[in-house]
Amino acid sequence: MTATPDGEQVPVLSVRNLATGYGDLRVVWDVSLDVRPGRVTALLGRNGAGKTSTLRAVSGLNQVTAGSVLLAGEDVSRLPAHRRVRKGMAYVQEGKRVFHRQTVEQNLLLGGYTRGLRRGGLREAAEGVYELFPMLAERRGMLAGAMSGGQQQMLAIGQALMAKPTLLLLDEPSGGLAPVIVSEVMDRIEELKATGLGILLVEQAVEAAMRVADDVAVLEGGRVVLARQADRVNDLELLRDAYFGRVSATDS
Repeated sequence: MTATPDGEQVPVLSVRNLATGYGDLRVVWDVSLDVRPGRVTALLGRNGAGKTSTLRAVSGLNQVTAGSVLLAGEDVSRLPAHRRVRKGMAYVQEGKRVFHRQTVEQNLLLGGYTRGLRRGGLREAAEGVYELFPMLAERRGMLAGAMSGGQQQMLAIGQALMAKPTLLLLDEPSGGLAPVIVSEVMDRIEELKATGLGILLVEQAVEAAMRVADDVAVLEGGRVVLARQADRVNDLELLRDAYFGRVSATDS
């Protein structure tokens, strides 16, 4: 694990003064945050605050129009998405995006091709995913489209893990899921960070996100208005104030 001269861990992700948007429309103006190995940074905010746009810029799907994205200290701001994947970044987009007409195992193997592994390596990586998600092992021959929404979400995460990332970007993994399944997803996130994986988690389910978060950043109007360690957020009232613009950047 890389460390700075003073002994601190180098963040697996450092975003500084990030701006991005769609064409001439800028929706993210100034986002700075870090994700460290073995920690979850929760990126929170209302609908339209710029959370997904931030993830898309970090992953390379949206252009970085200002600021920088550093992966393990390397500036990847101008790299295309597939090269960021090869350098250790994985992005699970909102909406349980799996190949419905492929089996569970075929979905996982497709996720591993980005590593350039031979078949034996792919099978080994799949077994690691099955250990984390035993439910997927039981359904390895089932078509992904025949599974429940919660099972498809687990598969989408498992597919991303096949590339052996050092940084995992998760966009609304609880979306559309029953509370008991949301709890299970968060349990798996806890297990993943225990392996040393750095996780940037975008969530609307604030209480669920706070359960696993080590660090928190709140977006409002495309800017970070609150950033601090999760254990320094004593109650959800502070987060509610940040959501509705009642906390200034100087309070972060």
